[in-house]
Amino acid sequence: MKATTLMKGRRSIVWIMTAVLTATGFSACHKFDWKDHPHDHSGLPTSFSSEIIEKWMDLQIRLMQKGAGVPNHGYSRHYTYSGIAAWESLAPGMPQSVQLKSKWSGLTGLPQYDHRKRYYWPANVNAALASMNRSFFPNASNEDKAAIDSLEDALNNHFRTRADQNTLTRSAQFGKAVAAAVFAWAETDGYKNANNDYTPPTGPGKWVPSPGSPADTKPLTPYWGNNRPVIRGSINNTAVVAPPAYSTNPNSTFYKMVKHVYDTKNNATPDQQAMAYFWRDVPGVTSPGHWLSILRQVVDKTNSSLAKAAFAYALTGAAINDGLIACFKDKYKYALVRPVTYVRDVMGDTAWNSLICTPNHPEYPSAHSSLSAAAGEVFQKIFGHIGPFTDHTYDYLGFAPRTYATLVKIGEEAGYSRLPAGIHYQQSIDAGLWQGRKVALNISNLCPGL
Repeated sequence: MKATTLMKGRRSIVWIMTAVLTATGFSACHKFDWKDHPHDHSGLPTSFSSEIIEKWMDLQIRLMQKGAGVPNHGYSRHYTYSGIAAWESLAPGMPQSVQLKSKWSGLTGLPQYDHRKRYYWPANVNAALASMNRSFFPNASNEDKAAIDSLEDALNNHFRTRADQNTLTRSAQFGKAVAAAVFAWAETDGYKNANNDYTPPTGPGKWVPSPGSPADTKPLTPYWGNNRPVIRGSINNTAVVAPPAYSTNPNSTFYKMVKHVYDTKNNATPDQQAMAYFWRDVPGVTSPGHWLSILRQVVDKTNSSLAKAAFAYALTGAAINDGLIACFKDKYKYALVRPVTYVRDVMGDTAWNSLICTPNHPEYPSAHSSLSAAAGEVFQKIFGHIGPFTDHTYDYLGFAPRTYATLVKIGEEAGYSRLPAGIHYQQSIDAGLWQGRKVALNISNLCPGL
């Protein structure tokens, strides 16, 4: 059973599910009052429910879960660029000029919007997200490609009861043109060079492939840190401080740092182990996919409008994407040894292993911490204090759902989970959390009203 089948929306539409199963700067930099009234019949993007975009989030989570040939963190691109396409496909219809066009780093070619003509905004988003998922998942199975077609067609059939065909055609063309521009932009962000040949530095304390990795295993995405951020200025001043000086002396800070990981993992409580597995994400829906699942649930819980859901899709995705760029820039700068290598080679416990698989890239800082802190902070900025939130992402794996007091706390736990998992030092987690928060602060400061 797929994870997405267990995420029950508050407004399930039988005809959609049946069809699927059978086949800025902001111009005004002040806090935006979304005025989410899904039934005000104004025809503005804020007057529609988020159900359309939730359906596409569900499907994209499924596609990430089943995807192949993309590193875990690489799905941050699918998340953020799809969100940007969704937002830009309806942004011209916002009652205030809440545009991010001048903040997207290098995005050009967006289609011109004709203010004299009517658009049916859900149709814009439907076409944009159908196009983005086809482009980002070209190797999807025939079943999943059919699911993309089925969802797009089912939604279009529903729209025909709400708007005339000329309006729907115009809207779909606009959404597809937005998607084409955004995907062309995405293709130039540098990801194609992220796995170029790389020779890791050698010497005491330097990272080597984790035990159990094939001898010919290449370091994973050593140049991901060279990717272009999606928001201009988002990673300014986000470099972390250097890790503790390497040492094999049992009285040294470095040795004690590793011993802390060793002891925590060896003595992990059942809840700590459950936390580590809950945030493992692979196998699972991937780390970006996990946050997309959280977004899907938060949008549903808050009864957000189509406009707010698209805005959150774009901005939380940007935080994750750009936080990972900042993180990988530092990972390969310091190329720090992983705990499992140090424990075996220096501490002498040759049979010791991490609780979950140690990724094949350097240790410092923690990528999970960077991306999750960035996401949690931007989530909090957009949605505010929504009360306790329970994450049901991994119900389908039989994991107990986990509950958090605030959205920020989700990101903090995601980072901390790497300590009992045995794959990160506490200092790496702390550095990653700081870095993610700094990325989120940069994004927020680009428009103080976020």
